[in-house]
Amino acid sequence: MSALDLGDVDRFTVGAHGAVGRRTFLLQCRSDATVLTLKVEKQQVAVLAEYLGRLLRDLPRPGHLPDDLELQEPADPNWVVGTLGVSYEEALDRIVLVAEEAAGDDEDGDMARFAITREQAAAFAVRATSLVEAGRPPCPLCGGPIDPSGHLCPRTNGHRPPAT
Repeated sequence: MSALDLGDVDRFTVGAHGAVGRRTFLLQCRSDATVLTLKVEKQQVAVLAEYLGRLLRDLPRPGHLPDDLELQEPADPNWVVGTLGVSYEEALDRIVLVAEEAAGDDEDGDMARFAITREQAAAFAVRATSLVEAGRPPCPLCGGPIDPSGHLCPRTNGHRPPAT
């Protein structure tokens, strides 16, 4: 297992590659010359954005939000995230994220720790929410994604499409 502590990062963003329904979501942060790109699930992005939004409501209002949020190329992921932890360090006024690699039962994965500003967190939450909402709409009955080709809803045993 290798641990990477990036400290305060210059940049923190999220992006997605691929067609809707087959997108790959990526978290990316940069500290000086080190760029770390991590593959995450759409649900992890949604939960992180929601959590950061709730956390920011209890903190002083952020200043100017960064607007350069496109992924830096090449955007090949270093590894796949299994778990994400978030905390707030009041003395430093920083939100600290710890990402741990999804590893097998017999192995330890990599770990990365980095700190972001309230402004970076707010910009991330806005962008992440927009990316997640740009995907397939959820089924009103089961919450699963509705594909353009149709949706066999388990709540109707696949007999009829849900009313939208």
